[in-house]
Amino acid sequence: MLLNSTRCGLLATALLVSLMPAIPALGQTSSGAKWTVPEIFGSAAVSNEPPSDSSWSPDGSRYTYRSKSEGLISVDAASGKREVLIPERKLEPASRREVNEKDKDHRARYSQSPYFWSPDSKQMLLDEDGTLWLYTLADGSMRQIGDSGQGSGDDPKFSPDGKRISYLHQHNLYVVEPGQPQPVALTHTSDPALLNGEVDWVYLEELKVRTNYAWAPDSAHLAYVQMNETAVPEYPLVDWIPTHATLDMQRYPQPGDPNPVVRLGVVAATGGETRWIDLPIRAGDDYIPRLGWVDAQTVWAETLARDHKHLDLYFADIATGQMKKVLAQADAKFFNDSYDINFYAPGSFLLTSWSDGHTHLYRYSYDPAHPLAAEARLEGELEHGDYEVIEVLSVDPGAKTVYYASTEVAAGAGDPREQQIWAVGLDGTGKHPVTTAPGSHRAAFADGHGSYTDMASTSATPPTLSLCMIGGECRTIWRGTMMPGHVQNPAIMLTLKAADGVTTLYASLILPQGSTGAASVPLINNPYGGPGTATVVDRWGGATHQFDELLAEHGFAVLHVDNRGMGLRGRTFEQAAYRDFGRVQLADQLAAIDQVLAKYPQLDAKRLGWWGWSWGGSFTLNALTHSDRFRAGVSVAPVTDMRNYDSIYTERYLGLPAENVQVYDDAAVLPTANKLKAHLLLVHGTGDDNVHLENTIQYVQKLIDAQIPYDLQLYPRKTHSIAGPEARTHLYTRIVRQFEMYLKPQPAM
Repeated sequence: MLLNSTRCGLLATALLVSLMPAIPALGQTSSGAKWTVPEIFGSAAVSNEPPSDSSWSPDGSRYTYRSKSEGLISVDAASGKREVLIPERKLEPASRREVNEKDKDHRARYSQSPYFWSPDSKQMLLDEDGTLWLYTLADGSMRQIGDSGQGSGDDPKFSPDGKRISYLHQHNLYVVEPGQPQPVALTHTSDPALLNGEVDWVYLEELKVRTNYAWAPDSAHLAYVQMNETAVPEYPLVDWIPTHATLDMQRYPQPGDPNPVVRLGVVAATGGETRWIDLPIRAGDDYIPRLGWVDAQTVWAETLARDHKHLDLYFADIATGQMKKVLAQADAKFFNDSYDINFYAPGSFLLTSWSDGHTHLYRYSYDPAHPLAAEARLEGELEHGDYEVIEVLSVDPGAKTVYYASTEVAAGAGDPREQQIWAVGLDGTGKHPVTTAPGSHRAAFADGHGSYTDMASTSATPPTLSLCMIGGECRTIWRGTMMPGHVQNPAIMLTLKAADGVTTLYASLILPQGSTGAASVPLINNPYGGPGTATVVDRWGGATHQFDELLAEHGFAVLHVDNRGMGLRGRTFEQAAYRDFGRVQLADQLAAIDQVLAKYPQLDAKRLGWWGWSWGGSFTLNALTHSDRFRAGVSVAPVTDMRNYDSIYTERYLGLPAENVQVYDDAAVLPTANKLKAHLLLVHGTGDDNVHLENTIQYVQKLIDAQIPYDLQLYPRKTHSIAGPEARTHLYTRIVRQFEMYLKPQPAM
């Protein structure tokens, strides 16, 4: 997860803007240049982003990443030598297809890789916005893959033996042999509601599904999920920019609606009939979040019950269709969204679970000669403590070691503000840190080759990318820099108490430099508040922190607080959001604000603002109507009634609306819109396929009914991210103006 007015309203907004004081000129000060919104979010800032789309070659010899200005960069693992592998000019012919705003947004938000290595590390498959090109390293040749008349493909993969390439096109699964003119269609449906191996929107967004098909290890078969969306309701996304408006109907299940009907099939790589695996799931209700292969004759699949309280693992024989549930997991409230399973060697797999109260690694075994003979056997919890395992990064069966990201900072003790890389033996012995420098570390391992990269930063130091040897030295291959002329205003890290007076909360506060005096500084609260994430972290904040600095330069203090119900603090902390999307979160934020006001007397309790995005946008509307302490707010892309949001996310926390009417009523901000006292700016992208525009429109109607004025800012075609330098510059300029207008003393007219 987590944006009409009447003519009078529009005229009022126009008059309001005309009366707004101009943002003060941003000149030089003794402490350095002041930030500007275009500098933070404009084209120059975007072009100065860190390396992206990185990958290791399968043989571990090269680390590659994409540079917007140079092309595809290769770094030699042994020497650290950097070279341009594919120059940008050569990639340009493969990048000319026009991509709409939604596709562009999805590829960015869901980290869809633009290239893939062949198993022998001699070729690369380039996915340029869905058009596939095969690049050969030896001679630098590049040619399009697939039927030239067919066009593009998505989710491409090399077969394990490297002889074939699979991809999706027009909701069907294809396989092509490089050098052959025609691809082979493995599925043959023409109904646009049937997706073969393709991931629909709700699985992509809420189950973190990035692919719905997998090659068998012997390259003879593919397993795939077919999604039937026929019964899933449609939502209209309108593009009003053309003279004749266009309409895109999106399949989008809301709470209580039919979900996609899913089934698991297996098909030969050469084509033929699909064999369907009869998984015991309820059609239109339950989910298949992950699938894969145990061995060349056995597929595995996870099933998740619609109530999010039962997560099962099945093995199935593709020849006989015989199937067995090998692992059953249950939770009294809900699972976090850790569905990944790692089959790292015959007879063994790893998964993460918060069954002991924190997310940790568990190893299971089965008989590799007879996978369906018995249930999987728990061999043990590999590590334990008051911290969270964030993800498995690599498993090295030869070294009998698993590498993972964690919030553990010392033996058994965690700090959700940090992310470190750790290693532990597959037998649970020899746990040790791989990284130790304070802050945040994001690593990518060359599986089985002893190398990894470390992108490290703190809230005060820009990221550096280092090429490292396990147990050896690290060599910096890229270093971020401060924007020239700027002196950073670091955030103050705070430890506060929740509304229960017991639970620790983490917060960060940035103050205007030199701010003193009683009640002289307005305070803007900017929480996210929703489950599954933490925002108060010791990591380079980039544009987010720079915008906080800009607000501080304008005389505002900015506060971020992670309340109960958010992530990376264990099961009890996050499950505070169970059947509660507002009460406990707001109580914690108000308690935190009181503590900060008491500690910093220069903060003015009578000039408080609040702003947020997505869940944070909903939270803003909750706060501005359940408390009269806030003078102004900005709500970007809010859900105003959780009945409007999608089934998977919403039901995980709130259950079915028919069974939990009061829970949904309490989570909605529509019923309390008539209690709004603050000056509100609502913001939404008209092409938002995540939080639909209907949420803001419904809220606007409630404000009109209550005769409450409001400001509305729409971004045509923009999705939930409201991405792009022009839109971001406009949006953040508008946010500054909102708080300048209503939290600062205004000159006499």
